[in-house]
Amino acid sequence: MKKVEAIIREEDFDKVKNALRQLGIVPLTVYPVKGRGVQGGVPPYDLLPKLKIEIVVKDEDVEKVIDAIIRNARRGIPGDGKIFVLPVYDAIRIRTGEKGNDALY
Repeated sequence: MKKVEAIIREEDFDKVKNALRQLGIVPLTVYPVKGRGVQGGVPPYDLLPKLKIEIVVKDEDVEKVIDAIIRNARRGIPGDGKIFVLPVYDAIRIRTGEKGNDALY
């Protein structure tokens, strides 16, 4: 299992969410965040509003999820965002006690 964290523009969220849904990836967590990349933000707004999406997926779905995010959030200009992929050692569905991939989606 992997955790995919994506920082994207707020206005691209619906496109990304719909693309993930088409892949069968419905569970996700979204946070409003502020930050800046290497460009340093746009003065006078040093920190720019973005959304952070967190999705825990099966190993075989990681590349599909990354591709869907890139296809729907890339504009080719600074501020498009960033994707991070982290290992997940286990997942447990509290309601049923299911573990691992069975607890995901």
